[in-house]
Amino acid sequence: MSSPQDRIQNYVKQIDSELSKYPVLNNLEKTTSVPKAYAALGLVALYLFFIIFNLGGQLLTNFAGFVIPGYFSLEALFTSTKTDDTQWLTYWVVFASFTVTESFVNVVYWFPFYYTFKFIFLLWLSLPYFHGAEIIFRSFLVPTLGRYFNQPASAGLRAKADSAAKTE
Repeated sequence: MSSPQDRIQNYVKQIDSELSKYPVLNNLEKTTSVPKAYAALGLVALYLFFIIFNLGGQLLTNFAGFVIPGYFSLEALFTSTKTDDTQWLTYWVVFASFTVTESFVNVVYWFPFYYTFKFIFLLWLSLPYFHGAEIIFRSFLVPTLGRYFNQPASAGLRAKADSAAKTE
């Protein structure tokens, strides 16, 4: 069994190998003599620190909600498969619904650490590992708004949502 220190070093090596794909980061590592994995982890920690203590929380959560998914949406448009297009289209519909709802209900003043939870929620929505946007879409938006759209398509989505709910 490996020690926690060995496991952490293993994770740092994995992060370093992933970051090695980007020439800009390799050049930055050569110029500053700071390992790119440590620089990336430091920036992530600083980003989270700012969000937790609400130092530009709205700006940083908007960055996480718009810029990062926007990049991946553009990347999806340049692929030939449609599954990633559907994933990002679903994300944008759910994100727009959330943003409109959020603008009507000003919860920032009621909810401590609101931007921290919003950031976690946006990560859950956008990361393909969790399929958060798809869960929200099928659980709330299809039953609520599906009746106002093309009946055969919304009926198919409702049936898909019902079958997914039964398997969970």
